[in-house]
Amino acid sequence: MPGVKELAYVVYEASDLADWEHFAVDLLGMQLAGKDDDLLRLRTDAKVHRWLVRRGPADDLVASGYAVEDEAALDALADRLAAAGVPVADGGASLAATRGVDRILVTTDPIGNRVELVSGLADADTAFHSDRLLGGFVTGEGGAGHQVLIAKGVPREDYLAFYQGLLGFRISDTIVEEVAPGVVADLIFLHCNPRHHSVAFGDMPHPASTHHFMLEVADIRDVGTAHDRCLEAGQPFEMTLGMHPNDHMFSFYVRTPSGFSVEYGWGGLLIDDATWRVRTLDRLNNWGHLPPEVVADRLARAAGTDHGDHR
Repeated sequence: MPGVKELAYVVYEASDLADWEHFAVDLLGMQLAGKDDDLLRLRTDAKVHRWLVRRGPADDLVASGYAVEDEAALDALADRLAAAGVPVADGGASLAATRGVDRILVTTDPIGNRVELVSGLADADTAFHSDRLLGGFVTGEGGAGHQVLIAKGVPREDYLAFYQGLLGFRISDTIVEEVAPGVVADLIFLHCNPRHHSVAFGDMPHPASTHHFMLEVADIRDVGTAHDRCLEAGQPFEMTLGMHPNDHMFSFYVRTPSGFSVEYGWGGLLIDDATWRVRTLDRLNNWGHLPPEVVADRLARAAGTDHGDHR
């Protein structure tokens, strides 16, 4: 069944593009591909862009671009969606040019997220270059990275029918952990190529449609240097350094100027579908990934400078 092969790009709407440019280029090491008053184009590899950040009030994800192998696969996917009663429209030449693709179809997932199905994401005219990175970002066959989206109470079987049944994603694993008394985190992770997951879904209190996007680097030193740049710049952290048990990503989470997070990591697991076995794990983290206020409190106690009440 021809289906999606990668998460090709994401489109965000942001109220402050100057803050976003500083965050993405100066702190995270992306390359600015172009900008005007209303749009930033950001590169992480040889492609013309991987992130588009347009001016607007949402401060949230507004579209996810998923690539297929070729135009024949795009036609087959369009037929499959139509046969299932899922509305799908041709995005047209103007939108295709804006997205840097040959063709684009537009649909909506059961949660309400805009999904753009594309073929032929263009290469840039110049090689990727970052003034910040020692290595580069890990993309290639694994696509731009991964994102975790908020399910908003939509039943899992509904969005799996779309992503697994129609787009061709495969389940990697699930994690179910009681993170506080009576509060259970229940996430499911889906892959469409060897990257452990390109998209995941969870029901959790969160104001945005997206919880985070993951950028993976090829050199572990870039995790440390980006961590230090964000720390020095006073960029708010969601979680400090740690590692996940399912994709083995060594990473930290830093908040974007729009409030949702970027996971910045190294060492992600690759899946071989011939041997992979789906599991349910009982914890989100092997170690670390603590809220910064918890780390600050523990460091203060270790230094003997805080004498208040502690957890």
